[in-house]
Amino acid sequence: MSHTTIEVPEEASVFNAREMLRLVSRTFALSIEQLPDLLREAISVAYLMFRVSDFLEDNEIMPPERKVELLNLWISILRGEVDPHRLTELLADVDSSDPEAAVAQHADEVLAILNTMPEQIQEYIRHEVIESTAGMARWQARGPVVEDEADLDDYMFEVAGRVGLMLTHVFAWHYRPIRDLKDQLMPLAREFGLALQTVNVIRGLRKDFERGWIFVPESLCKEMGIKPPDLFAPDNLEPAMRVVDAMADKAERHLRNGLAYIKMIPRRYHRLRLACMWPLFFAVRTLTITRGNGHVLTDEAKITRSDVRQIIVDTQVGGWSNTWLDGYFERLSAE
Repeated sequence: MSHTTIEVPEEASVFNAREMLRLVSRTFALSIEQLPDLLREAISVAYLMFRVSDFLEDNEIMPPERKVELLNLWISILRGEVDPHRLTELLADVDSSDPEAAVAQHADEVLAILNTMPEQIQEYIRHEVIESTAGMARWQARGPVVEDEADLDDYMFEVAGRVGLMLTHVFAWHYRPIRDLKDQLMPLAREFGLALQTVNVIRGLRKDFERGWIFVPESLCKEMGIKPPDLFAPDNLEPAMRVVDAMADKAERHLRNGLAYIKMIPRRYHRLRLACMWPLFFAVRTLTITRGNGHVLTDEAKITRSDVRQIIVDTQVGGWSNTWLDGYFERLSAE
């Protein structure tokens, strides 16, 4: 998962979960802040816990062996086997101008907030963060080779699909009608996570390549007559864009299942639906601008703030209707 370097204000030294959430991800903060009070607090803390794992996996300074060591330490902390200060002490010298680093340096305070929540909520969050972190450690140990689509889906499930499972557990705990739909929602929750991460992979192709990872399956590149590192050679633009378009097709399939997830949430829970709509439609719009766009191989693809504002306004008005959601998906996909 990619992140942006932001200057962390001095007041962040007094830990504020909401402020840190906004620093780590403005777009996800918008969605989470739509949720009712308890859900908003629980998902904010859960998101920050996943970002601790992201920092340990993603940072460009630590060698893989060190990452695996710290990821496993984080797992032991989450299981209650090790004091969280052990991790924060080891990260005391990390540059906290990176918001994810700042969150990791406050992992003890994040966990302290989690410990004030209902026991079942704690269990759901801890379980999925532990499993996700273990998956990240496994991938760091095996190295940056993605052989086929199943390999890619395995990685993406660990870093994003499990977030979808955690959210659904928490939503179901809070809302009885969603609890009744849980068995149907869970497979779609996994797909929702894969959708967002596939788009993340596409928009971050260049940045991941520069840090030594290419999340495009070798088998897909082979179909197009190239190898993964060849994606970024200017002479290979045509086959490289066929690879990107194939990845975009995969992302769209997952996104359509993410839309099905949202449409299953009862319409009376409009704020909950909005919290899910926004990341989905931001991803749909991002995917649209990557299709046929060679720029995605040289720089990170991002939607504009204007796009974000327009999606927020549109969904607040029309998002009550599942028919409207279907049409809006098609419209954003075609623009």
